[in-house]
Amino acid sequence: MSPTSTNAHTTTNTATTTLWRPTGPVELDLVRALDWRAWPPRLPEQPIFYPVLNEDYATRIARDWNVKHDGAGFVTRFEVDTRFLARYPVRQAGGETILELWVPAEELDEFNAHIVGRIEVVRAFR
Repeated sequence: MSPTSTNAHTTTNTATTTLWRPTGPVELDLVRALDWRAWPPRLPEQPIFYPVLNEDYATRIARDWNVKHDGAGFVTRFEVDTRFLARYPVRQAGGETILELWVPAEELDEFNAHIVGRIEVVRAFR
């Protein structure tokens, strides 16, 4: 399965794929500081950046994990150039709908350069 098979859109002549990311308040503050246009660099203990391919999975992580560990959880949504995403195979991290991309930390700047538009918060849990 490729990222193009889910939620593909065309924006200003660029086909994009909708991705979601569950996040805690610290990471969200860093995204805000980056004007909602990029993800912050990974910490040394975070070698992979993993956006997910469906909102339900992101919601479960934000609500069930981020709230417990960070006091709050947020679901973000953003668009990425579909052609660029083809380099990252879809990973099934559990059940049939638990799908994510694994972006190596050293590729995050290039990944960020292919975000189309802004990162949006679509759900918040406390």
